[in-house]
Amino acid sequence: MTKDKRSLQTVVDEETYAVWPNMLQRLVPGGRTHRIALMVAGMLQYATLVAREQVEGDLGANSVVQSLLSASEMYNVNEVRSEIGDVTAQLFKDAGVSFVRANARGEQYSIAEAAWSEFLRWYDMPWE
Repeated sequence: MTKDKRSLQTVVDEETYAVWPNMLQRLVPGGRTHRIALMVAGMLQYATLVAREQVEGDLGANSVVQSLLSASEMYNVNEVRSEIGDVTAQLFKDAGVSFVRANARGEQYSIAEAAWSEFLRWYDMPWE
């Protein structure tokens, strides 16, 4: 599998993956970025849990599995982008929607980047 064709579908089962692009296709056009980002972060977290199970079952040769596990140990959005940016982009591509948006001033921002930030902070509980 070439680097530009890496997909979360190689980690999660086909049935699960089929739902994700459908959800994004329907929700992204009118959805709020912070809510979509959290949903995508949840997808990435789920895929990471499945990836850990695959490694425990000695199926960890999949490059996406390795990238998810590496990303889950990182502390910087740019590092996460370098590990799983392509699979996140593929998810949006499979949904037929863009993760790039523009605010009212015309400045572009990324749903994917917001999702990676949520992915990094998934287990944070600042109130503790």
